[in-house]
Amino acid sequence: MKKKIVVLLPMKANSTRVKGKNFRDFCGKPLFRWILDSLLAVEDIDQIVINTDARDILAENGLVGTDRILIRDRKKEICGDEVSMNRVLADDVENVEADIYLMTHTTNPLLSSNTIKQAINQYNEELASASADSLFTVNKIQTRFYTAKCEPINHDPDNLIPTQDLEPWFEENSNLYLFNRESFAKTNARIGAKPSMMVSPAMECSDIDTPDDWDQAVVMTHYMLEKGFVKL
Repeated sequence: MKKKIVVLLPMKANSTRVKGKNFRDFCGKPLFRWILDSLLAVEDIDQIVINTDARDILAENGLVGTDRILIRDRKKEICGDEVSMNRVLADDVENVEADIYLMTHTTNPLLSSNTIKQAINQYNEELASASADSLFTVNKIQTRFYTAKCEPINHDPDNLIPTQDLEPWFEENSNLYLFNRESFAKTNARIGAKPSMMVSPAMECSDIDTPDDWDQAVVMTHYMLEKGFVKL
């Protein structure tokens, strides 16, 4: 039997470091439309839940509820920059039934439908084998790290080896999370007690938190549009 897959796509009106970023024009369309269009292109996704305090702004940008898009008004007690995202997710999980939840952000405009499908497939396989209860995407990094006191962390300066031979480290990139109700209940978080990781393509890993992030993502998007890797 097909599992019901629900996307949790939280979206707030205000942003601290990049004002109104979720609704600003980003290379030809509002920022939120980039990830939303990628999600809608994945046929296995049954519903996209937008937990928001910005229903009116969404409507001004042409987005209202449909058979696949559920807009939920965010409760006052979980509004604000200081509220943990896991509290917002908990409200959605409690009120929207699903076999699998996929959580992503409007600030990941270059995350592709193919990568989303790959993550869903990997997660389904891991659930079937009981090898993981949740999944999140990461950046694979092989470079030399130091502490603030200039002390080497993961290498020996007296015995330099090529960076590609260093032990890889993995950075949570906040692009995509997959979990179910059971895994969420164990940790009250999108990452469960027995998670797995998936390395996502480097060109897709923009996560816009700062003005510099925005500018870098714009440059990457123009490049990918020019090469035909993404379309408006």
